[in-house]
Amino acid sequence: MKAFLMYRDRDFDPEQTLPPNAEALMQDLELNTLFSAMALEDDFLSEVAKKVVLASLNNPDTIRYRQDILKDCLKNSSVVRDIYDIAVESSESKKKSYYGIFNRYPGAILHGSIEILHIFVALLRKLKNIADEHADKFESEGFAAFFSMLKKELDAEYFARVQHHLKELKFRNGVLISAELGKGNKGINYKLRKPQDNKSRWLNRIFSRKPPAYTFRIAERDENGARALSDLRDRGINLVANALAQSVDHIDNFFNMLRTELAFYIGSLNLHEQLSGMGEPVSFPVPAALKERRHSLKGLYDICLSLTIKHKIVSNGVNADNKDLVIITGTNQGGKSTFLRSIGITQLMMQCGMFVSAEYFCANLCNGLYTHYGREEDVTMKSGKLDEELSRMSDIVDRITPDSMVLFNESFAATNEREGSEIAGQIINALMEEGIKIFFVTHLYEFASGLYGKKMKNAIFLRAERLTNGERSFKIIKGEPLQTSYGEDVYNKIFLTDN
Repeated sequence: MKAFLMYRDRDFDPEQTLPPNAEALMQDLELNTLFSAMALEDDFLSEVAKKVVLASLNNPDTIRYRQDILKDCLKNSSVVRDIYDIAVESSESKKKSYYGIFNRYPGAILHGSIEILHIFVALLRKLKNIADEHADKFESEGFAAFFSMLKKELDAEYFARVQHHLKELKFRNGVLISAELGKGNKGINYKLRKPQDNKSRWLNRIFSRKPPAYTFRIAERDENGARALSDLRDRGINLVANALAQSVDHIDNFFNMLRTELAFYIGSLNLHEQLSGMGEPVSFPVPAALKERRHSLKGLYDICLSLTIKHKIVSNGVNADNKDLVIITGTNQGGKSTFLRSIGITQLMMQCGMFVSAEYFCANLCNGLYTHYGREEDVTMKSGKLDEELSRMSDIVDRITPDSMVLFNESFAATNEREGSEIAGQIINALMEEGIKIFFVTHLYEFASGLYGKKMKNAIFLRAERLTNGERSFKIIKGEPLQTSYGEDVYNKIFLTDN
């Protein structure tokens, strides 16, 4: 049995490693805030959310497959949570049983397998009942296949057959075993035999011809004899015990995978409930192919900032379709970095199949998302700030591939204006030649104005809005780079405010 709720034709791999730039993404985009909101203090949900969000998809069909499943989850959240609770219960039940502790002995393996299978069968019945009652409420391809599988695999005949076998395997009437004599009269080829059918007519059993048999009994106090008899019994039931243990593992793997794959959707439901409570809009993005250059959005906001301050925040809209380069300049503390962070988070959310923090969002997929943000000074003094920035840029260049995306935030500002502009310009040109999309927040006027003067058709220039009274609207608008960032406004607000 397979859930197939993350991919059409394969399981999600919970053991996959995070991408090499995962730590940088988590730090620069403040992703732990997102994961915490999805997990609600559940470590398992947090770990799954981290691996799913950071393992970006670049196949639009798979993204839409997950989106449709998530839409079903939003419409039937209580049913989905019930299914998830069943998967969690299976894991907790197995922990409480002693299955597998005495796995050296076939008898103990058999007993433990029977015990846990009784629990699993009861949970499978619950799943089957949910499928029978609620399957018609789901519309996605993924859930349709899931419920169809449950109805097909878990029919009445299946449960009757399992219950019959579990009853027989308790061997209430003893164990019937055959064996042969090998070299030195050592027993070989031990086989468990099907017991006689007690339902046959008693007259037939009395008068039927029986094979010759020899019987011996072990004295009650003969410990060695009892131990030898137990060893013979274990040899006879060994194959059955192993087969039953494999059945347990098969069902256990199904429940574990179901729990893992549903954990992503449960985390998404948790996140959706919090955003809805704050009145923040969400939408399902439109993913475009890698080679396209699409980036149009409306009502985009920084989801992590909203989750931190717990209320609705200023949103932005822009159309950057057919653009490879987006330069963002403007007033200090005007929302440039917040806007850049929202671009990165939304890209990751789209590429893992989630809804996004926007009223509308359409963008091309990317082969990888990279961030190059300014860092604090190296306290160990092993290298200068510019050296550290260039070293991180070198690491990105070593890994990046065409059709990736890079977010720069105040990069190469650790040196003078002319040198920083020259470095930034050369790096930008090289990346664009390789077909890499770039968002760049900068205060380097020489760098930004130089690019603006070239009137590049594949570039768009945005600016943080400053109102006439010096206030920040936190809106990002189209506009050419200005020579000032209005740092004086910030200084006056902090130091010259009347007490």
